[in-house]
Amino acid sequence: MLAFWLGTAMVSIGVAAHVPMFWMGRMTHFRLAGMPMGRPMLIGMALIVLGFAVAGYGLRPGRPACAHLAGSIAPPPDAPLNRAHWIQMGIIGIALIIDVMKAATLGFVTPGMAAEYGLTRAAVSVLPFVALIGTTLGSFMWGALADFYGRRASLLLAAVMFIGTAICGAMPSFDWNIFMCFMMGLAAGGMLPVANALLAEIMPRRHRGWSLVLLGGIGTVGGFFATSEASALLQPFFGWRIMWLIGFPTGLLLIGLSPLLPESARYLLRMGRVDEARATFARFGTIIGSDPEQDAAMGEAVAGNARSAASGRRGKRGALWATGLALTLAALAWGFVNYGVLLWLPTALIAEGRSIGLTSAIIARSTLIAVPTIALATYLYSVWSTKRALIAAIAVTTLGLIAMLLRHDAALPLLSNPILSVTLLIVGTSAVISYLLPYAAESFPIRLRGRATGWVAGCSKSGGVIAQGLAALALVPALGLAAGLVAVPAALSLLLVAVFGHETRGLDLRDLETVPAARARQPL
Repeated sequence: MLAFWLGTAMVSIGVAAHVPMFWMGRMTHFRLAGMPMGRPMLIGMALIVLGFAVAGYGLRPGRPACAHLAGSIAPPPDAPLNRAHWIQMGIIGIALIIDVMKAATLGFVTPGMAAEYGLTRAAVSVLPFVALIGTTLGSFMWGALADFYGRRASLLLAAVMFIGTAICGAMPSFDWNIFMCFMMGLAAGGMLPVANALLAEIMPRRHRGWSLVLLGGIGTVGGFFATSEASALLQPFFGWRIMWLIGFPTGLLLIGLSPLLPESARYLLRMGRVDEARATFARFGTIIGSDPEQDAAMGEAVAGNARSAASGRRGKRGALWATGLALTLAALAWGFVNYGVLLWLPTALIAEGRSIGLTSAIIARSTLIAVPTIALATYLYSVWSTKRALIAAIAVTTLGLIAMLLRHDAALPLLSNPILSVTLLIVGTSAVISYLLPYAAESFPIRLRGRATGWVAGCSKSGGVIAQGLAALALVPALGLAAGLVAVPAALSLLLVAVFGHETRGLDLRDLETVPAARARQPL
């Protein structure tokens, strides 16, 4: 770990070298536009790049501690949560809050940035668009990295990148801000999918569902709350740039907590680092027993041996592809609804003759109805059924899209009031995004889990990139047409989940390595 801590120190020094530039602007309320970049800043940038590489080298996967398994390692189905579990949940919750703060900050910095650089509304909109592209690519990249590099290592490397991109607050030109915002999005994009993969492999099966859904909701709410409070406290005194610079201490906080965050024992087991896996499992109160059948299954997973029945494996691969396609379509539809339809809605309602006040009231009332969605979603996912809960969430979203499409149909006067369609969309999309990543983390074997969750997260943002790209090109379709087009993949994803999805509530994740899809699937 010496290389990791050395690399982190180099990145921190590089960021600190930018602080004098920021402080020079205190006489002009921290306006730095047009100021030249001094030598300390350039040296600091070089240190950040080099330090990131050194930290990445320090986090590289270790060599197998032993070449074979000597006994299966399995947590009991009804294992209680111990102190280690709660610590991990707390750390991952903090990580998700810090992650959401990156995206939430965009809304608080763009007004000040536009004023300082003299930008039009259209010009400054490039910043969130570039950030969204960065988070999309980051989800794909970090998800794949988690499978090859490790869950814990990926989270910590993203945190180091968080620290480095804090220098966005000292950039004197808008072009540098765009580049650093892209890099910040790249770092933030993978935190949520990797955290889901790690938590799914840490938590006992009885507590896995509710903890995944609840932490995702807490991260979102906590991130927006922390960002708004920080903005209210700091921006009046230090300007908009301080919102980027607080990524320095928050990133260091996450790094400082890293000794309390172990690597996934299941990942260690798959990599052949059995002694470390045993020690980590024991930390969480796991019973270590002897099960020849599980020994053989785990040995096969570690060695990468595919000696299972060919027909069962083919069926399992087919079910994985179908599940992946279902989640991909649901994620793309969610992204288009969240970043497109719901954002275009106020303009469409005003164009129809409704006042700004009435439009705002309609959306506000619909949002209030959706406030308890996270609590209800957590309950349904953990107590009722993971598969049925996801189907219900997609169904509600699809109904909202259909209602939006048919709201001008004279034969259906109930749909003429947009409160119904907006409420269905907000409630449905809130539940869908709460379920997508947990369900992906629980539906794919360990060798694919990071990539699967990263892919689904990236697709949810890809829908947003498409929607925002259409808006930037002035190609926004009519609201009803857009809703009708998005309803098609949403309905198809619902059908695929109903047919090929399986119940993950109470599922032992080891079954994904050994049980053919025909056995894993449950009837709707």
